[in-house]
Amino acid sequence: MEERTEEGHTQENGGSDCAARQPRTSPCTSLRMFLVALSFAYFAKALSGSYMKSTITQLERRFDIPSYLIGVIDGSFEIGNLLVIAFVSYFGAKLHRPKIIAVGCVLMSIGTFIIALPHFIIGRYEFETSVRWVVNSTLNPSPCRPDSPANLTEDGTLPQVPASGCEGESNLSMWIYVLLGNVLRGIGETPVQPLGISYIDDFATEENAALYVGCVQTISVVGPVFGYLLGSLCAKIYVDIGFVKMETITITPSDSRWVGAWWLGYLIAGVITLLSAIPFWFLPRSLPVPRPEVPEKCTPEQTSFIKGSPLLKHKYSADEHTSFIEMAKDFIPTLRTLLAHPVYLVYLCVTIIQLNSLIGMVTYKPKYIEQHFRQSASKANFLMGVINIPAVALGMFSGGLLMKRLKLNIMGAAKFAFGTSLIGYILSLFFFAMSCENAKVAGVTLSYDNIEKISYDKHPLFTDCNSKCVCSSSDWDPVCGENGITYVSPCLAGCTTSAGSGKNTVFSNCSCVGVAGNYTASTGHCPQKDDCDRMFPYFLALSVITSFIISLGGTPGYMLLIRCIKPQLKSLALGFHALATRTLAGIPAPIYFGAIIDTTCLKWGQKRCGGIGACRIYNTTAYRIAYLGLTLSLRTISFIICIPGFILLSRQLKEEERSAIHGALRNGGTELEVLRKEELVISNSDQPHHPSENSTDRQTRL
Repeated sequence: MEERTEEGHTQENGGSDCAARQPRTSPCTSLRMFLVALSFAYFAKALSGSYMKSTITQLERRFDIPSYLIGVIDGSFEIGNLLVIAFVSYFGAKLHRPKIIAVGCVLMSIGTFIIALPHFIIGRYEFETSVRWVVNSTLNPSPCRPDSPANLTEDGTLPQVPASGCEGESNLSMWIYVLLGNVLRGIGETPVQPLGISYIDDFATEENAALYVGCVQTISVVGPVFGYLLGSLCAKIYVDIGFVKMETITITPSDSRWVGAWWLGYLIAGVITLLSAIPFWFLPRSLPVPRPEVPEKCTPEQTSFIKGSPLLKHKYSADEHTSFIEMAKDFIPTLRTLLAHPVYLVYLCVTIIQLNSLIGMVTYKPKYIEQHFRQSASKANFLMGVINIPAVALGMFSGGLLMKRLKLNIMGAAKFAFGTSLIGYILSLFFFAMSCENAKVAGVTLSYDNIEKISYDKHPLFTDCNSKCVCSSSDWDPVCGENGITYVSPCLAGCTTSAGSGKNTVFSNCSCVGVAGNYTASTGHCPQKDDCDRMFPYFLALSVITSFIISLGGTPGYMLLIRCIKPQLKSLALGFHALATRTLAGIPAPIYFGAIIDTTCLKWGQKRCGGIGACRIYNTTAYRIAYLGLTLSLRTISFIICIPGFILLSRQLKEEERSAIHGALRNGGTELEVLRKEELVISNSDQPHHPSENSTDRQTRL
């Protein structure tokens, strides 16, 4: 009988274990599915976001707009976030989070398609050039055409006449579509981060939460690798590919007038983002909150004690069904409570300033590589994607792994993030030493009278050697003279004849190139990249090292944000953090960085219908000082604010430790009182039979 009972008991336990394991398998699978789906959504949004930054110079040239206006377009993504993020983060945490993320991915996809729309509305891209594609003709028009003084303006230049067809152009610039599409992308991206991260943190075990968040953040950094590679590929393809004969295009991808097929990448990114929405429709609203393993033989008091474990204090169940009106009434008091948290406020200020520096730097880094080291847009994007971004991804993942291995608490995570950021800051100071000489352009960086010394004084474009030519001062059609100097146009180089066609055109009898007047010039900039070619590898190596070190603190810093607040405020805190950083960093940083970069422009392009277009050449020394100086100045301010932050965090941790000790003492006293009552009941029931024995046993138990 005993064997059968034990066997039956074993079978019963086995069935119980099986039943206990069964529900655990499904939530685990669902959480992994959610992790994969969220990683793909992060990848899609990161790909389209990085592709937007890789097309900055392409958009500038295509729509003839300055850098600050590109900053407005880039910041419009954050404006879309600003419109809805606080409400999505607060109400979304209490609704079906996966489905809200799915709707956001669909909106992101639509916005990406809208960005590509202007290419199919506006006409073909036209750029200023004196080179023509001539078939079966040996007679080319002279770049330097003499004219009577009556047709010249007071300063001796050719009067500007608007191009034909300008009166029929729409007053609404086409870049407005890009801006509106980016706003819609921002609205769609809103729920992905706060709802996705809070979902993982709610339903993953504490030791795995940091690793999962690190994985998702790593995938979000892998996305830009493909985004910049896609930008590199599209930058090589001419904007009107398929609509024009490529042999008629007289410029190369390294030319400052070149525009790549920017629209093609947005169509690809839109399709990928649309696909990322599909898995979220099939995921559950919530999962069982993970709890520590409970031994088979547990009293109710022990089970209750385990369920109340401090390991679960950061978990917040999303299954609490609350009416919409109650949630709305609770919103303002909850937000007030969040903003009264001193550690959270300091963390917010530090990350806002740090992100101003980071966003401004990343937005214009490809442009910096193009202008300072005279690389093509395609090569700059390729290097960003293949060399720089993988270092960031490795740093993010390593940071999450180190946090798990070292078992860092909140203070440890804060010190780790601060230390890595400080080391990266010190290394970044060496970028100032990596200078590159400006291009030698007559009338811009050189005087016609002294072509040996670069200076940034205002030089006249017109001099004795081209005085007989009637040239436009606004045209940008650079040619390389035999003397190694670049001239703004063949006309300003004094060239009277030309032979060949397209990219193979050669200009001769250029009076400004040589004294004898029989020197030639070819299309495009002069190479002059010896000093840049030597310095560029060092710049890339230092860029990789600093990116890796700074990224190491990314995941610990993010986990600090999650752990320093109450679980009920987690989703709102993440959402408000994203709102504040996007409002005060994502929107203004590209604008004022772009405006400062615009002040270093030496030669502006001309719009077809009049007005200033995109910049053609910059003062690279001023560009470097403005770009790097602004980036590092912002980081310096953030380090100063970190000092009171550490003091406040230390106080908060001490207070929490005291509260935990008092709570444990109170709980211990309550449990002891319950145990005494139980023993008293038992002793009363047994007292008539064995009074002395029971009294002794009770005392022993107590």
